This record gives sequence, C-alpha cells and structure tokens, in this order.
Amino acid sequence: MQLKKSLTVAIILSIIGIITWESYWRSQGYSPNLNDEKALWAKERAKIEKTTKSDVILIGSSRTYFDIQKKVWEKETGIKPIQLASTGSTPLPALHDIVENTNFSGTLIVGVTPGLFFSTTYPKAFPWHRIQSKIDFYKDMTYAQKANYFLSVPLQKNLVLMSADEEEWADNIDLKSLLRQIDLGKRTEGPKMPPFYNFGNVASDRNMAMSKRTATDTTFANSIIRVWNFFGKSAPPPDKNSTTEYFVKDAEKFITRGGNLILVRPPSSGGTRMAENKFLPREQFWNSLVGILPVKNYHFEDYIQLKNLTCPEESHLSKEDAEYFTKELAQIMIQDQAITKTN
Repeated sequence: MQLKKSLTVAIILSIIGIITWESYWRSQGYSPNLNDEKALWAKERAKIEKTTKSDVILIGSSRTYFDIQKKVWEKETGIKPIQLASTGSTPLPALHDIVENTNFSGTLIVGVTPGLFFSTTYPKAFPWHRIQSKIDFYKDMTYAQKANYFLSVPLQKNLVLMSADEEEWADNIDLKSLLRQIDLGKRTEGPKMPPFYNFGNVASDRNMAMSKRTATDTTFANSIIRVWNFFGKSAPPPDKNSTTEYFVKDAEKFITRGGNLILVRPPSSGGTRMAENKFLPREQFWNSLVGILPVKNYHFEDYIQLKNLTCPEESHLSKEDAEYFTKELAQIMIQDQAITKTN
C-alpha cells in the first residue's frame, strides 16, 4: 500500500512539475519547435535509397537550407527535393557520400557559400566534421536511436520543454544548455562569442524557414550579425586549391554516371557581402570553380530579380523572400533546361 501511495504522489508531483516548467517557458514567449538534429537529417538521407532519375537533392550550408523552400520548389517543378544541407558546413562530405555510397544519378543542387565551400578538407575542422557527423550517424544509427527519434517527435511538436537543439543555441532551455549559460569565468581571457540565438523553424521534412522575429526585429537580427562578424574574424584563410580539387574529383564521378550537377550561389547582403567581396572575391573563387566543369551554374547577382534581395541578418533570406527566390530560381532553371518540369 505504501508503495502504491508513493508512486501516486510521485506521478502527481511529476505532472505538476512538467506543467509548471512548460507554463513558465511559454510565458517567456517560447513555442514548440522541432529539433534540427542528426536523426532528422538521417531520416531525409534515407530517402536517397529509393530515388529515381527525376529526383532532386539539395546539399550545401545554411543558405541552401534556408533559401530553397521545398513546397515552392515542388509546386514549380513537380518534384519535392531531398534537403540534406547542413548549417555551418561545407557540402564536400555530403557530395562524397552521395557519390561513393549511393547510386543516385538524378539532379544534385550544390549550394555554394564561399566561406564554407572553400574552407577546408581537414576532417576535424568544424565545417567538415559538422556534416560528416551527420553522415556517420546515418550509417551507424541503431534501432534504439531510430525509435527514440520517432517517439520524441510528437513531444517536440507539443512541448516547449523538449527543446534541446544540437546547435547549442543561447536560447535552448534543456538543462545542459541552461548550465552552459552560467558564467564561471576563465583563467585565460580570449575572444568571447556573442550569444547565438535560434533564428529558424524546421519542419519534419527538413524544410527550414527564417523565424518572423528575425525578419522583423532589427535588434534581434543584429545579434545574429554580430555572430557572423565573430566567425569571420576568427576563421582561418580559405583552402581554395584542396577544396576545389576534392570537389572536382567527386563531381566528375557523379557527372560520368549520368548525374545532373548544378551549382547555386544564394544571396548575401550588407557587411557580410562586403566581406565576401574583399576576402573571397567572385573572380577568384566562384568564377574559377564554375570554369572547371561543364555544369549549369547560377549566381544570384546575375539575375535582376534576385540580385537586390536583402537578407535580414545579411546571410539568409526571410521566409517570404526565400519562397520568392525558390520560385524564380526554379523558373530560371526550367527555362535554361537545367531541370525539367514534371507537373
């Protein structure tokens, strides 16, 4: 009887605690959101195993992730793309995985963010390891991990307290993230990264869109810009030769087996674009890359309807502008016969 009573009390206290904790964070303006985790990427990666020649895969960094909207692309072309872009990552490991570990020979759209694409081929470097860890997770994913992910999704969609994004945003509210926010001081002083807040919302099909707050709140957008400035100042010099050589080797394999490879340079603006022009000039990087391979390529500055798009935090488009960009880009590619409209 005592055991039953204790269990009842424990359940009641747990429910009260969960309701209190959930209510508190909702009162702070939080709302449920899916975690952009490795398991979500792996679920999308698994779709490649059943692809056909007509399918489309997107790889790249966060600009490809934010700026190409899947529903709009599907509406314009008849094909819903597989989104395998990864924030803060070079696309080179993803391309290598597709070339070496799949038979895919459809359309592969590679987003080129110069600072990341040309960053490195060193396996332990952040831009490389970030996407490679997702690839490795997909290869080694256990049944327990799969079950854990699918069971957690309904909770993520309905409970704020389930927010525990792998990005380690400054506004994550899981216990590990809250403890990380405690400033214990350091023995040696060094450059301190500004708070990096979550500025996007991801759907279960890995369609990412910029949050409304980022697009409308200038102060909040400026906090993201400060992070880009911090990354820019601390980034090592680009490794153009090694990255280009690595990319070309895999790209040629993909093209040889009948794949349709397309390069896309998404928009950037403001100080970020000025820094790219200075340290990663188009003539030396983009133009050099597209001059090597006979593939279709699209730079936003070459199209009057795209070149004046403004990124609220200088590096990604708002949801509305991303939808516009996706629609125009798809139409440009169709007219250019780079892709075929199937609907």
